[in-house]
Amino acid sequence: MPKVHVRKGDTVLVTTGKDKGKKGKIISVDPEKSRVIIEGVNIVKRHARPTRKVPQGGIMEKPAPVHSSNVMLFCTKCGNPTRIKKKFLEDGKKVRVCKECGEVLG
Repeated sequence: MPKVHVRKGDTVLVTTGKDKGKKGKIISVDPEKSRVIIEGVNIVKRHARPTRKVPQGGIMEKPAPVHSSNVMLFCTKCGNPTRIKKKFLEDGKKVRVCKECGEVLG
């Protein structure tokens, strides 16, 4: 199965496309298709039939998936989009570290 460089809950910056420059938190990740859904990015309109959940129906707005290669992890400490490197802690735990400032990322 292919791996994705970001995880659910990470803050990312969109690097290409119509939403270039927008930041948001990842809602979900689909590693098979290498796609991520980001809060407030790539919003599309969908027509919804009235249901019990949505009795009104109408046009709904929801975020659509973006390819994971079009996003970059955002470091909150240094305030820049960054690449990551893996590092082992003293207790043998593997963590992701910001290449710019060395901050441990979630």
